[in-house]
Amino acid sequence: MTVVLEKPAPARSGSEGPPPQGDTPARGVRALRVLGRLSRLAFTRSVAVVALLALWELAPRLELADRTFLPPFTEVAAAWWELALDGRLWENTEASLVRSGLGFGLAVLGAVPLGLLIGWYRPLADLLNPLLELFRNTAALALLPVFILLLGIGETSKVAIVLFACTWPILLNTVSAVRTVDPTLIRLARSMDLSAPRLLQKVVLPAALPTVFTGIRLAGGTAILVLVAAEMVGAKAGLGFLINSSQYNFAIPQMYAGILTISALGLLLNQLLLWAERRLTSWRPRPPA
Repeated sequence: MTVVLEKPAPARSGSEGPPPQGDTPARGVRALRVLGRLSRLAFTRSVAVVALLALWELAPRLELADRTFLPPFTEVAAAWWELALDGRLWENTEASLVRSGLGFGLAVLGAVPLGLLIGWYRPLADLLNPLLELFRNTAALALLPVFILLLGIGETSKVAIVLFACTWPILLNTVSAVRTVDPTLIRLARSMDLSAPRLLQKVVLPAALPTVFTGIRLAGGTAILVLVAAEMVGAKAGLGFLINSSQYNFAIPQMYAGILTISALGLLLNQLLLWAERRLTSWRPRPPA
């Protein structure tokens, strides 16, 4: 009897032949789960805003509020669109952004280094603490007449009031951040014979950065709010001027359009700062979504 031995078929490489049939359904299930999670997230974050806008639209129409002083949201949206088409909205928004951006930027450049020094060097903190306690409890808008008397009614006084208002949240959060850095990290860095400037740069500043950004985000909202109030006194352009002039002319929908623009700018600025914080603190572990 003759026995014929057959050679085993060569194993297929991973690149040959169609993929296993189970992969495509698995990808589809994962895609559906991601889509469902994103849909739930979008619904959760938008439902409160949509409910507020619906209430705003219905309350005047159902005579639950005086339509003269609270027009429906659709009328406010139409007024916003009209302001955007004739260019007044963009001119006033640009004026406000330039003033608030300059004051906010100067506050960041000055307050962060000063906060690092005050938080790190105890003698400097003891020297400046009385002044910090005095100015942190002084409302910025209460000093607006002083800024106008000293710097005039032009651009300088408006930038200065924004700079003053933004300095304290950034400065105080930076000081607190430096003082709450883990002492173990500082001891380890000192055991490696790092100089004080290198210790601040390599250890203290990265550890303090999340709290510093909290102060920067608070200052970002303060910059717009304080500026709008300052623009209502003696300004010829800006969102505060637009709101004030609309009130005097009894153009109530345009007034609300300016207020909504301020809210949108504050939200956009906060999101930009959150993005910058995530980029600069990418080493931190993120909570699960």
